[in-house]
Amino acid sequence: MLKVGLTGGIGAGKSEVSRLFVSYGAVLIDADRIAREVVEPGTPGLAAVVAEFGPEILTPEGTLDRPKLGSIVFNAPERLAALNAIVHPLVGARSAELESRAGAGDVVVHDVPLLTENGLAPLYDLVVVVDAAPETQLDRLVRLRGMTEPEARARMAAQATRAQRRAVADLLIDNDGPLEALEPQVRKVWDELRERAAGGR
Repeated sequence: MLKVGLTGGIGAGKSEVSRLFVSYGAVLIDADRIAREVVEPGTPGLAAVVAEFGPEILTPEGTLDRPKLGSIVFNAPERLAALNAIVHPLVGARSAELESRAGAGDVVVHDVPLLTENGLAPLYDLVVVVDAAPETQLDRLVRLRGMTEPEARARMAAQATRAQRRAVADLLIDNDGPLEALEPQVRKVWDELRERAAGGR
């Protein structure tokens, strides 16, 4: 089994790369999706978050009010740390459980948006970074996601820098160009991952 960490800045195109890897046969473990699962209604995770932050972080339907929780932890490092102390171990345990189901020769891709920020690169056999210039990210966030330019810049500023992400990369996928230029690169990286998983090097 080859454990791959996949990351990239917001708007870099990591989700598209992740989708392509799955289409080629990767086992995908999506940290964001798991982070949502572990705080669904009825879970110990949600109970722990409510115990820490109070029932006002629930919607009337009993689900986590993410915007409200976000407003509490944004620019409050100690509150964010308290949230992470609850959620991160749950995500880690669920990720390990999913990984344990993979076969010996599988390529297991961990899609981890904050891999660089949280110093997680050593957890993986190698790290793939989807790279795009900041101006490309900004354009995509404004044009494709409907953010205002200040919103987009704030989201980008809250993440690791391009240089920091590139520094942890074992393999780099350049996604500055059009979508049709991405697939051949991803296929080439996938071939290398398969070779490594098979013990090629």
